[in-house]
Amino acid sequence: AITVGDRNIIETTQLSVTEALRWYERLPNRLSDRENQIARQVLKEIRSRLGFLVDVGLDYLTLDRASGTLSGGEAQRIRLATQIGSSLMGVLYILDEPSIGLHQRDNDRLIGTLVRLRDLGNTLIVVEHDEDTIRSADWVIDIGPRAGEHGGELIHSGPLEGLLATERSITGAYLRGDRHIPVPRTRRKGNGEWLTVRGARENNLQGIDVAFPLGRFVAVTGVSGSGKSSLVAQILYPALAQVLWGSREPAGKHDRIEGINHIDKVIEIDQSPIGRTPRSNPATYTGLWAPLRELLAAVPDARLRGYRPGRFSFNVKGGRCEACEGAGIVQIEMHFLPDVYVQCEVCKGKRYNRETLEIHYKGKNVAEILEMTVEEALKFFEAVPVIKNKLQTLHDVGMGYIHLGQPATTLSGGEAQRVKLATELSKRATGKTVYILDEPTTGLHFDDVARLLKVLGRLADAGNTVIVIEHNLDVIKSADWVVDLGPEGGDEGGRLVATGTPEQVGADPRSYTGRYLRDVLPSAPPRVSARSRRREAVPA
Repeated sequence: AITVGDRNIIETTQLSVTEALRWYERLPNRLSDRENQIARQVLKEIRSRLGFLVDVGLDYLTLDRASGTLSGGEAQRIRLATQIGSSLMGVLYILDEPSIGLHQRDNDRLIGTLVRLRDLGNTLIVVEHDEDTIRSADWVIDIGPRAGEHGGELIHSGPLEGLLATERSITGAYLRGDRHIPVPRTRRKGNGEWLTVRGARENNLQGIDVAFPLGRFVAVTGVSGSGKSSLVAQILYPALAQVLWGSREPAGKHDRIEGINHIDKVIEIDQSPIGRTPRSNPATYTGLWAPLRELLAAVPDARLRGYRPGRFSFNVKGGRCEACEGAGIVQIEMHFLPDVYVQCEVCKGKRYNRETLEIHYKGKNVAEILEMTVEEALKFFEAVPVIKNKLQTLHDVGMGYIHLGQPATTLSGGEAQRVKLATELSKRATGKTVYILDEPTTGLHFDDVARLLKVLGRLADAGNTVIVIEHNLDVIKSADWVVDLGPEGGDEGGRLVATGTPEQVGADPRSYTGRYLRDVLPSAPPRVSARSRRREAVPA
């Protein structure tokens, strides 16, 4: 086998970026003078490119990691590292939320990298909600003032100082401190029971035991690559789903999980689409569509014609437009190109036939009801409790601007996640459910984060357990309990660094999260129970 420094090419690519950088830095000491002369330029280029990967917070990735397994944020930062290495000048770079999935420590590195690209003579346009990134920008463009139909206006375009002076800007209000997400006055006590993962050793986890208090809002934190998703998404959720749902999805390596008898459901609320076809929409997903169809079928005209609720479904024959089969759009297959969707020429996008559209409730037919926003529908159906309650939960999670019949394929990941949250809020709570969310603040503005925290708080107040993987300091400071993994990413991570209330983790000198958390916590800690003040007894 061909080797360099006793390693072949396969062994070299199995190293993490950090390990590889360390190995290549020591490699010249193992080469002869002649070999060093031959390899000098190559080694310099390799070390430089590995250094760029470290700078954008990807030091925990292995060099042979399949590109298909990378998150969107990781793939974007790899492309960014490639551009830094090219040292081009006069280029316009456009980045969409490059801080996704980054710990504050790694985010500082990323901002430094962006500044370096700018200093080379390039222009960077960054779509971002991260406060540090906004404050580091030379020019800020603020669109708003709110979302959907209530937005779309240019609120400010200019230096940061101008944004801070703009009264209409919600972003400016949060940056000035006029609006803020407060630290809770009290922390939830929970029900005294614990869910404990024993011997977690999936990926880089070092055989750790981790306890989650039940009946609380729990944040799982740590630098990028520290093992958070391995613990929660690859071990905890699949293992609970196997026991509670009979799932066949294999769980990551661990010994056992204790305390499952204290819960009755586990639900993962992620940012995957709520539907993969234009037929799916917020009304169908949240269960709002069934009572709406029943209401239309109860209208005197509908009863006179013998129409039943199925008449108002766009998924079955009868009341739908058969030309587009109730989709409102027609799919045109394009050879060698993506398929194209065009509006149906028969129903003009209304989905239903003429007879069905003749049935009106308070002057609106079914197509016009589907075109309503949640905010409009909330007022329209105020006298129908079963419909109003479901609409209210959508409004509470900040989705008042979306249309009831809006195709699911047009919703962003964050919007899809909030529709799922609204669906859970509208269900009757058992008080024994574990909700798992992986970075729910992705793509959310400060104001949306505040609204999200209220929703998660309602789930926890009902006695449920909410476990969130998160880097956002506003979420972490609002949690009742924090589990911090690390201290680094990759092989240098996978250990339990700190656990406790945000104040306790903030006081731990070993925790990178704690260092940043101290800056957002007030000097006087929130009131907790006497048992919590003594430092809670975590299961041994």
